[in-house]
Amino acid sequence: MVDPGRAIAEAHQAEWARIVAALTRRFGDLDVAEEAAAEAFATAVERWPVDGVPPNPGAWLTTTAQRKAIDRIRREAKREDKQQQAQLMYDDLPTASLGVIDDDRLRLMFTCCHPALAMEARVALTLRMVGGLTVPEIARAFLVQEPAMGRRITRAKAKIKAARIPYRVPTTEDLPARLGGVLAVLFLIFNEGYLASGADSDPVRHELTAEAIRLTRLLRVLLPQDGEVAGLLALMLLIEARRAARVSATGELVTLDEQDRGAWDASLIAEGHRLVAERLATGVPPGRYQILAAINAVHTSARDIRDTDWSHIVALYDQLAVLDPSPIIALNRAVAIAELDGPEVALAIIDRLEAKLCVYHAYHATRANLLRRLGRSDESRAAYDRAIDLAGNSAETAYLIRRRDQLVS
Repeated sequence: MVDPGRAIAEAHQAEWARIVAALTRRFGDLDVAEEAAAEAFATAVERWPVDGVPPNPGAWLTTTAQRKAIDRIRREAKREDKQQQAQLMYDDLPTASLGVIDDDRLRLMFTCCHPALAMEARVALTLRMVGGLTVPEIARAFLVQEPAMGRRITRAKAKIKAARIPYRVPTTEDLPARLGGVLAVLFLIFNEGYLASGADSDPVRHELTAEAIRLTRLLRVLLPQDGEVAGLLALMLLIEARRAARVSATGELVTLDEQDRGAWDASLIAEGHRLVAERLATGVPPGRYQILAAINAVHTSARDIRDTDWSHIVALYDQLAVLDPSPIIALNRAVAIAELDGPEVALAIIDRLEAKLCVYHAYHATRANLLRRLGRSDESRAAYDRAIDLAGNSAETAYLIRRRDQLVS
């Protein structure tokens, strides 16, 4: 017998964005689309345990969401113009042009990433509405508290309503102003799959990494000359290539220095390296994603961790810090500095980042490792404890606990 709870969870991952995209395209209103989808899933929670899981859960949810949307529109007297649009749900009339983007989810990403919204707001809103990420997952991606992120998303939706920003199909001319937001959304969806932040999630969510790569491939077809699109695709491929080696048979995270490089996907690495080389050959100054891809190209070029060209990686991080002077970039640069100049130099760098990264588990994990290498076991143990408290990923937590417990008192 099919477990209704599991069926609903799987359907949410597979169908949420498609349903929201279809309803938004029909009605031109993201609020209506999201609330109708949410009501459909709420109905599934009530009905499926009693009636059983339908043969085609996606079709059941789509039909239910459509009816919920129509019911809501009919209840709102001030939205009489939507009645005709609602009727289209039952008519075989031709739909409007879908514009230059063929994929529903990618199209809705460009629709949501409206330049009238601040970049963080448009990215957060799109992750919630289209990416299917939860508010806690988005909050962790932005290193902010969950209530603050919830308010940010609510304010973005309110601004859309107040300013009457239209949810229309993007034209070719719309794409450049929205591309930065779409790339950020795809990168964060990929990151959530690469190292899932929820304690109840699988450590690696392949459905998210695969979907982010699929959409980025479509974006590259749409914008073949854009360097950042190529860079993001290369970055994803080079990280995805290592997926099979990242979690042990016991469910523990395997760090880069301990991974079996023979288990890496050689075809994905070759494709990623080719994209990086093609961008370097253009002579055009690289953007953020291109530099991140180049860093990962250096890592995946080394046959052994001891062969890694750390000076090249530090130089790339120096270049990246000019474009993106964020504390996370500074933290990652410090990891490379530790390999080049030693843990004491790196520790001095990351200690200056504490105020900005105090709620970021990777900050404390990095600090714990550096303190460990310096023989400062008590301080290292305290840093591991803090990292464990903040980490949500089960594989990462298992790794941190083992490392902490190996410390000599």
